[in-house]
Amino acid sequence: MLPKGRREALIRGLAQSLVLHEQIKTTEARAKVLKGFVDKLINHAKKEDKVSAIRSVNEHLYDKNAAKKLIEVIATRYTDKTSGYTKTIKAGCRAGDSAPMVIVKLT
Repeated sequence: MLPKGRREALIRGLAQSLVLHEQIKTTEARAKVLKGFVDKLINHAKKEDKVSAIRSVNEHLYDKNAAKKLIEVIATRYTDKTSGYTKTIKAGCRAGDSAPMVIVKLT
């Protein structure tokens, strides 16, 4: 298990990649944690008060371009949903250590 700071940095980096590319390939364990984090992040981005939304999203993402895309493109796509923004698809096992891999997509 990673120390708390490294674990949070890993999840923030995965979330940023998912927002920018809308699809990433990662391990099953990381994907489980990522789904909850991204759901909360999109709910923050959907706030009525845009200043508050920008501040809370920038708090969790490293890149301003990712935050901008999340608020302007992705959050507007999910105005009718409250959760379940991501979908995981099994992608076999990694060659090196046979870790179960999944593809995480924004639905």
